[in-house]
Amino acid sequence: MVEVQQLATRALLEVLDGRSLTTVLGSLRDRHPALGSADRAAVQDLAYGSCRWLGTLKEVLRLLLRKPTTDSEVEALLLVALYQLEWTRAPAHAVVDGAVRTCARLGKASAKGLVNAVLRRFLRERATVLRQARATLTGRFSYPQWWIDEIQRTYPAQFEAVLDAGNLHPPLTLRVNRRCLSVDAYLLALRGAGIPAEQVGAVAVMLRQPVAVESLPGFTSGWVSVQDLAAQRAAELIDLADGMRVLDACAAPGGKSAHLLETAGIELTAIDRDPRRLEKVRENLDRLRLDASLIAADAAELDGWWDGRPYQRVLLDAPCSASGVVRRHPDIKWLRRPEDLERLAREQARLLSALWRTLTPGGKLLYATCSVFPVENQAQIADFLSAHKNARRLPITELAQTDGQLLPDARHDGFFYALLQKLDD
Repeated sequence: MVEVQQLATRALLEVLDGRSLTTVLGSLRDRHPALGSADRAAVQDLAYGSCRWLGTLKEVLRLLLRKPTTDSEVEALLLVALYQLEWTRAPAHAVVDGAVRTCARLGKASAKGLVNAVLRRFLRERATVLRQARATLTGRFSYPQWWIDEIQRTYPAQFEAVLDAGNLHPPLTLRVNRRCLSVDAYLLALRGAGIPAEQVGAVAVMLRQPVAVESLPGFTSGWVSVQDLAAQRAAELIDLADGMRVLDACAAPGGKSAHLLETAGIELTAIDRDPRRLEKVRENLDRLRLDASLIAADAAELDGWWDGRPYQRVLLDAPCSASGVVRRHPDIKWLRRPEDLERLAREQARLLSALWRTLTPGGKLLYATCSVFPVENQAQIADFLSAHKNARRLPITELAQTDGQLLPDARHDGFFYALLQKLDD
């Protein structure tokens, strides 16, 4: 308990200092190779859970403290322990005792009395404190206030559902590799392995309960990949045909690249500016026995990579706020700042304008983000169409009422899609 609480506290502190949770947990694993698998899983759960409910936890802690603590480590430990008491099955006495002992491990022995008193008060007054905390918007939804305000302004009738969806545990959805087997055949394989599942999309299968990917039938043989249902729409919407020359810009980690190659016999170029992330693309393609030309480059800097031969299809899965996938990455809620949206919008516009030049007349570009903020989505496309008279937006019938926006729900993440066609010059 003590080591798990200590490491989770360190992880939360690093997130609050601006580092991504994925990076932080990877670093912790490297620094503590002897940590058992059960303890690693416990640290991950505490770190993810504390980030997911950080807004609520901070409101609870504010109500429990007579005056705010100025010690960030003690505060982080209390937030982690409060998460354990409310959202895990750990015995309350073990959580409190462990947190008191963790004070010493953190070099904060003088805070033992405070930690003990705060946690025991929470146990005595839990219902009242939680009710009061959830009377505030940040306590109710566990997002920064600016984020809540933006969602409420954009989706006044749906804002509660959008915010609540971001706090759900995501389902494990698979993409069946149609080059290996059918969806029906894979459902039979899952049934034989005792893994309940259902078909939820053209090649999408959702498990009733998540399992380790290593236990999935045929995973190492390339039968399936893990990919959210909304993300799987990209390969369906881009309208592929055999023989096409296709570009996947900002391709890492390669899920959409692989789906494109599974969908049609195409000549694919996959670009990412981070060579290390591009290695992940190669690993994914190798597992699926697929191939593409991989280029480490800034996709907008055409002189550095483009040979001048136009593409018939371009997928731009643009860098974005990732506001539609916070249930998978809850730290994003606390890492993003309002000013990040304008910065990201400028980068998206730069990529769109440059990649438009690589598209042949009559070709199609699919613009995608995992964002729910209009500045990155509808407003971005409106500005692009205004500046490019040789572009028209093609209708996506099933997304017509939401102007291309898929809002997050229990089945899929939040995504935005816009399909653009290049007119003859």
